[in-house]
Formats: sequence, C-alpha cells, structure tokens
Amino acid sequence: MSSDSSGCAGEHCITCGDVAVPMCVLEIDADGTLAICQADSGERETVDVTLVAPVRPADRVLVHAGTAITAQQAVW
Repeated sequence: MSSDSSGCAGEHCITCGDVAVPMCVLEIDADGTLAICQADSGERETVDVTLVAPVRPADRVLVHAGTAITAQQAVW
C-alpha cells in the first residue's frame, strides 16, 4: 500500500484498520472536547473526546484514529 492523503502508509492504515490504543487522559481543554492522552508505551497524543465526554484526568480511553471511542472512569 502506498502513502496517500488519507493517512494510509505501508501495510498499516490507522483510519480504516481495526486498531485502537488504550490511553490515559492527562489533561483536558476548557471545552472538554480535546485531551492530551498517554499510551502505556509513553507516547502522547491529542485526542478528540467528544464522543465519550465528560472525561477527567486519570480516566482511561480507547483511541482509534485520534478519537476516543470508549472511556472508563478512574476509581478515586
């Protein structure tokens, strides 16, 4: 597969592939729609959390193509 404008490259396409990464919410913007999240590997990413809002720091989210598709609230 060759690189194109959809974000597909190599043998893996995050947009149309069946890939989701568990991440921890670190910070949330004032609107509650974007969050800085960190994967277990340490990689950080800005994630759209609109579909699972509201989320708080320490919550766990499952992220696909930059969008949180499910969330689990942290136990305090």
